[in-house]
Amino acid sequence: MKKKMVSVLMTAAMITTAAAGYTTTVHAEEEVTIKVFSNLPDRKNGQGLVEQMLIDEYMEANPNVTIEVEALDEEAYKTKFKAYSMEGMPDVVNIWGQPSFLDEVLDAGVLAELNEDDYADYKFIEGSLEGFKKDGKLYGLPRNTDVAVFYYNQKIFEDNGWEVPQTYDELLDLAGPITEAGLIPVAMDGGDGWPMAVYLSDVMYKITGEYKDVVANAIANGDFSDPAFAQAAQLLKDAADAGLFQTGYDSQDYGTAMNLFTNGQAAMFYMGSWEASMALNEDIPEEIRTNIRAFTMPVVEGGEATATDIAAWNGGGYAVSANSEVKDEAIKFLNFMYQPDKLSKYGWENGVGMSAQDQSEFMTGDETELQLQIVDMVNNATSVSGTPINDCGPSAFKTSIESEIQSVSNGTSDIDTFLTAIGDACK
Repeated sequence: MKKKMVSVLMTAAMITTAAAGYTTTVHAEEEVTIKVFSNLPDRKNGQGLVEQMLIDEYMEANPNVTIEVEALDEEAYKTKFKAYSMEGMPDVVNIWGQPSFLDEVLDAGVLAELNEDDYADYKFIEGSLEGFKKDGKLYGLPRNTDVAVFYYNQKIFEDNGWEVPQTYDELLDLAGPITEAGLIPVAMDGGDGWPMAVYLSDVMYKITGEYKDVVANAIANGDFSDPAFAQAAQLLKDAADAGLFQTGYDSQDYGTAMNLFTNGQAAMFYMGSWEASMALNEDIPEEIRTNIRAFTMPVVEGGEATATDIAAWNGGGYAVSANSEVKDEAIKFLNFMYQPDKLSKYGWENGVGMSAQDQSEFMTGDETELQLQIVDMVNNATSVSGTPINDCGPSAFKTSIESEIQSVSNGTSDIDTFLTAIGDACK
């Protein structure tokens, strides 16, 4: 269901804001409305809270500006984004810096070019802007450094004498005792497809140690015959066969999977580091939120990757509509959000995983154990995977792999059929 929030400033004053090279002096100016289209419908927690904080702060500093927010969950967001691409885009939008999403958007010319020099002092992590460029031109800014993790309830593990698995076989072996204890081993959002595609990427990275070229060649040629793909698909199927995921996982969505974990029905939850704010979410019972910890995909026997070779990438971000009637003001708002002491700082203070900007100066010692774990994962990483498989190719490939992966995981389709289908989608 469409959720819409409208934030309206009720005061007016002359305010001067200066930070990180960005200065605005507001006098009596023409009224401006900026429309923001967001994939963060929860405005009380996590990234949605941070986004709303920045919106409110910008309006307070700029009394002539009203910012209207339309926020939908991710799948509904992507569907409506396509419609907006044809009908006319809101002024500021969430985007993803991966080929499956951005290539077609940039080809359609719906995003405004940004001046990369404006962000020289914004402390972006090296390489984080690359996924938001085309032909050397910048069209968006990354928000996150995303890490694929298994969240787990530390107290449940300790009470039952379960150890964090170090190998994939140990992970599968947990399915039995956790189920016998009356719990779901891993809550999985299988209905949306993309989390399982990330899982597939995660295990494939553990197999290969470096899959970028393998994936690029497969997509370019529509040929997924490399044995690593079949092995990764088999490991995903092995997890489902072992009962690692909940009954009906292949048709259940993000919210359902997350709720199974946060209400104590599941011992683990496979998702990205962007959900680290669960540890601060007071809507989650205290005995659960204070015991949330995380680990990355365990090593695969015979695989090339070590425990510190992790699935991580620069995820979602923001862009400005090329046809915005308030483009200059929209870019000012975007630049305001990304000042080093804004989006990145507020995200860190609210436990929202890792930013695409350097956050080290904001560490206070009061971070949650979960935050510190994820920081250590990134800081100690010997290599990172880069973009998940499903986002490495054209949109037809993304649609195919995310719709076919349920069938190969639950055994209603065999692995060869799965690999042939996703290959055909590249042609």
